[in-house]
Amino acid sequence: MEHGFVSALVLLLLVLDPFGSLPIFISVLKGVAPERRPRVALREVSIAFGVLALFMIGGQAFLSLMRLSERSLEVAGGVILLIIAIRMVFASGGEVYAAGGEGREPFIFPLAVPLLAGPSAMATVLLLASRQPDQLWTWMGALTAAMAVSGAVLLAADRLRKLLGASMVAAIEKLMGLVLTAIAVEMILAGLKRYFFEP
Repeated sequence: MEHGFVSALVLLLLVLDPFGSLPIFISVLKGVAPERRPRVALREVSIAFGVLALFMIGGQAFLSLMRLSERSLEVAGGVILLIIAIRMVFASGGEVYAAGGEGREPFIFPLAVPLLAGPSAMATVLLLASRQPDQLWTWMGALTAAMAVSGAVLLAADRLRKLLGASMVAAIEKLMGLVLTAIAVEMILAGLKRYFFEP
């Protein structure tokens, strides 16, 4: 399937799913001082953008160097997402991730990687770059726009938490944990199916 800027942007937004990850954003940033949250959000989005941009440019070479396949990437990503989903469902008080103490800021994990620059996003940018390498700058533009939208959602996470209320955020978090569990299992099964039954 041939992609253009708009179709690539829509595809990346669906994969990044910033609105679906909003409860996780709120939960992770809960222990961060309010005045630090915008800086932390921008830092994590920048790191995620850097990871995906590097993977778009050199992902195929890295996988070949490490003798890894896209199938193994898909299965590994599914396992990571499954662990995150289980913690979302069974966490008490919305604390999905142990940040190592009150007030500790997330750094790279879990906002930048794997929530924004997760295995599915890595596989998507790798697929775009490998199928149409002559349009690399188009894909970089689409990735930049998609990350800008994700950053805007992340910056608005605290306001949305106040608007929705703690109980609604907790309920959404549990629901998204169930959905994420199904997505993770589907990723694992798809990876295993491709590994065992596809050449």
